[in-house]
Amino acid sequence: MGSSNDYIHIVMVPFMAHGHLIPFLALAKQIHHQTGFNIAIANTPLNIQYLRSTLRGNPIPSIHFLELQFNSSDHGLPPNTENTENLSLDLIDNEEFNVPGFPDRCKFHVSQLHEFLRKADGTDLWSKFMQPQILSSFKSFGWLCNTVEEIEPFGLDLLRKYIKSPVWSIGPLLPKSWLINSSAPASVRQHAGKEPGTSPEKCVQWLDMHSDDSVLYISFGSQNTISPSQMMELATGLEKAGKPFVWVIRPPLGFDLKAEFKPEWLPEGFEDRMSRNNQGLLVKNWAPQLEILSHRSTGAFLSHCGWNSTMESLSQGVKIIGWPLAAEQAYNSKMLVEEMGVAVELTRGVRSSISSDKVKEVIEMVMGKEGKGRDMKRKAQEIAEHIMAAVKDEGNEKGSSIKALDDFVSTITTARK
Repeated sequence: MGSSNDYIHIVMVPFMAHGHLIPFLALAKQIHHQTGFNIAIANTPLNIQYLRSTLRGNPIPSIHFLELQFNSSDHGLPPNTENTENLSLDLIDNEEFNVPGFPDRCKFHVSQLHEFLRKADGTDLWSKFMQPQILSSFKSFGWLCNTVEEIEPFGLDLLRKYIKSPVWSIGPLLPKSWLINSSAPASVRQHAGKEPGTSPEKCVQWLDMHSDDSVLYISFGSQNTISPSQMMELATGLEKAGKPFVWVIRPPLGFDLKAEFKPEWLPEGFEDRMSRNNQGLLVKNWAPQLEILSHRSTGAFLSHCGWNSTMESLSQGVKIIGWPLAAEQAYNSKMLVEEMGVAVELTRGVRSSISSDKVKEVIEMVMGKEGKGRDMKRKAQEIAEHIMAAVKDEGNEKGSSIKALDDFVSTITTARK
């Protein structure tokens, strides 16, 4: 080994979901860039293959990938299931409750818990899988959080009091070029590791044709979709609202997410009308999300409120229309609406009923230049400024996330001596 730092070896084991794999790789790059440490990312073969593909022929010698043996059939899963992408979770019910340790004003709904958690009794498979992980996490010497100190002070304070261990907020784990200069020609395609349904160039050209803050971007992430009836109502509502939009669209619930999209899942002639009127661009697979969110014409994001999408939107000062579908997304939506004031929740889950008139009403309110729309935009821009300040690293001027990463590196280096 060539340098004095080569003996330091960090092993990362991300959860098997794209929403965890990519941020872990971003974190590995940050730590390596700052320290020169050797870092190994361990996961199952298909996930390692996916991570390698994101580098697109530009491997980093000090970041290594370790394949862990995994047979999905041994765990009651379909063949080659090594990722949660096809294992979405639904949200249901509507009963309100309080959470111990949270203020009384922070009420939650049963609809904000996924089905596994609602049915957990300590003996079920979900409990047996999660409990050891949670208990082990409390034994760790500290937690790294993909967030920014200035935008989540309340949550971070509660977390520190609860776990009584160091918590480093080191986010957002996004490509550096997008945080320093959102117009930089960074390889978003490389970051995502997926082939786009529509080329980034075509998306940008389409956005260029529209005025500032006029376009609604719609995406429910790589793992989620909505029901057939919801898809019909959303499409009808978009047409009624008349606002230009980019929609990353996948087959509705009940169909293979990777299957070819069929026109019958939308109102008759919808795609042709949207294309002819230059009102809508439908992207059938993957879209260059950061390029879209950072474009001057993008005014709002209709999102499932997954954390990566949330941080990307906030980093660009884009307000959000929330439609949480699974996992912790409803919690994120609640914070965006009630704590930050940068979002409005349209509906929740795949079993909720939604009307095209409601879609039209919410779009018009959020995209509006006055009233609530203007207030949300102001707050979103303020949060973007906090995020940019947190990652500032110029000479002696360091933002909170840079300082937190420095402190984390110092802590683990000292612990090794």
